Amino acid sequence: MQGLIIRSIGGLYTVEASEGVFECKPRGIFRKQNISPVCGDRVEISFERDGSGVIDKIGERSSLLIRPPLANLDILVFVASTCEPSPSLLLLDKFIAIAVYKHIEPVVVFTKIDKQDPTEYIDIYTRSGIKAYAVDNVTGAGSEQVREAIAGRLSAFTGNTGVGKSSLMRNIFPDRDFATGEISRKLGRGRHTTRHIELFKLPEGGYVADTPGFSSFETNKYDIIFKDELAGCFLEFGRYEGKCRFADCRHVSEKGCAVIEAVRAGEIPPSRHESYLKMFEEAEKLKEWEYKK
Repeated sequence: MQGLIIRSIGGLYTVEASEGVFECKPRGIFRKQNISPVCGDRVEISFERDGSGVIDKIGERSSLLIRPPLANLDILVFVASTCEPSPSLLLLDKFIAIAVYKHIEPVVVFTKIDKQDPTEYIDIYTRSGIKAYAVDNVTGAGSEQVREAIAGRLSAFTGNTGVGKSSLMRNIFPDRDFATGEISRKLGRGRHTTRHIELFKLPEGGYVADTPGFSSFETNKYDIIFKDELAGCFLEFGRYEGKCRFADCRHVSEKGCAVIEAVRAGEIPPSRHESYLKMFEEAEKLKEWEYKK
């Protein structure tokens, strides 16, 4: 029987199949192979004589996040505020590039638009080929467009503390109870503590990962993308592929670089190219053997 892991807690997994929803434990072979099932995994299950469910096989993954552990994400929604705190475009661009590198579609949502005009930020990312939305968490305006964007897909939301991610989630899914940062602090839970992960189904189709304590997905030095692959993680650069004077152009300072010319012409937002340059500089400092695919 095939199904989808929709909940994980304490080594027990809830698998949704066409025949029903079942609680399952993984086979011991996975531990020997140093593999753990995670939410989003497509699995094959069977049943023991006592009726208990067992995960026999984990399907091939299109993507994988380590923290929180999520597989086969289609969309990762990055929530940022226009102010209080102001967005770090470099950090946002790093996360977007990593999402693209992991074959996950990035979507950006800017909140607190009642306090500052988001037009500049929306323009940067829409011009870069990335879906970007402005949402007023006070009135809920704009939240419906975000919901439409994730319908039929497996998605997760991430955003630093204070950007209004929980408020956004409540506006998009009014029938769902999402814990706020204030509640988490009262319970004494760490900001990044994930006690369980659950996928809940949307009426329009698709799933959203509810990950308590998920403020930012796990990154480390090995998520610095290999310099020869970095340009491919900036979607807007793709329009100029093969148009540079030199076939091995790095888009840094070379003469005849189509990407640099596009920046000067206003076709590529300068902030995006600046982020690329800083990330490229970081990538150059690592030796090839240090990269972890």
